[in-house]
Amino acid sequence: MSRKLPPLNALRAFEVSARLGSVALAATELRVTAGAVSQHIRKLEDFFGRPLFIRRNNQLLLTEVGQTVYAVSTELVDALAAVTQNLIQNEDRSSFVVSVLPSVGTRWLVQRVPDFLMHYPEVRIDLRLEEDPVDFFRSRIDVRISYGEHLYPEFVTVPFLRDSVTVLCTSALAADRGLVAASPDMLRDEDLIHIDWRVGFSAYPTWDTWFHAAGVERHVRRDRGHKTDTVSLALGLAARGAGLVLGQRWLAEEELHSGTLVAPFTTRLDLPYRYCTVHTRANERNPTIRAFIEWINQACLPR
Repeated sequence: MSRKLPPLNALRAFEVSARLGSVALAATELRVTAGAVSQHIRKLEDFFGRPLFIRRNNQLLLTEVGQTVYAVSTELVDALAAVTQNLIQNEDRSSFVVSVLPSVGTRWLVQRVPDFLMHYPEVRIDLRLEEDPVDFFRSRIDVRISYGEHLYPEFVTVPFLRDSVTVLCTSALAADRGLVAASPDMLRDEDLIHIDWRVGFSAYPTWDTWFHAAGVERHVRRDRGHKTDTVSLALGLAARGAGLVLGQRWLAEEELHSGTLVAPFTTRLDLPYRYCTVHTRANERNPTIRAFIEWINQACLPR
């Protein structure tokens, strides 16, 4: 008995339109005209005999039937993409590809991942330092470590840590500036290290917000301090006595543990988002990915 299936091209056009919430955006991604996308959607609605979208103020809203079809079509597209990715590659797929933010990769993961490899000696890791967004299928990424749960809504996102920031410096600098048991108001603008965060980190705490949380109303003069665009460089400057950084405790774990950096004040600010692992839905049952995510959760427990 033959199985009755919807037209696949129409299903693909529907999935992209539902994911992006726009026929025009779907047309751009699929490299066809908006009219062609609309025609595919009508064909799919004719097939099911029910409307899949409610069109309101130039927006596409899924009907109840549309939500059901979208959930199934997303899984189908992810599965097909994963199979296609595996079949069209000529090289042997023996590597476990982990894409990670550069700061997390260089300051935390590279220090810890040998422990994972010791427990899973058959795994050959391919570690890549990349900023968001990344293309999972083109780059053949198995797991992505990202900041924020909102970046890849079509994939499986698993939060594992919310970091906090506080003032960090060397013990020598803290002693030289008389910061032990001192008021935060004693901090000089000339000693502060600023990090110019990229757009995705626009809600990252600033020195002004830290001073406010510490009970000091103050406007910091950024032009008088040091600046860098990465947390790794900022922590490196602080670890070498160049100033004080509003640094992430998780990423400064090694320096805090060894005493290279100290936290002279108790005020901390939580980051607005959590760090997460991300993978495609087609990889939900991949044993290596599941083991890696479980290992990360264990590795992030307080030492």
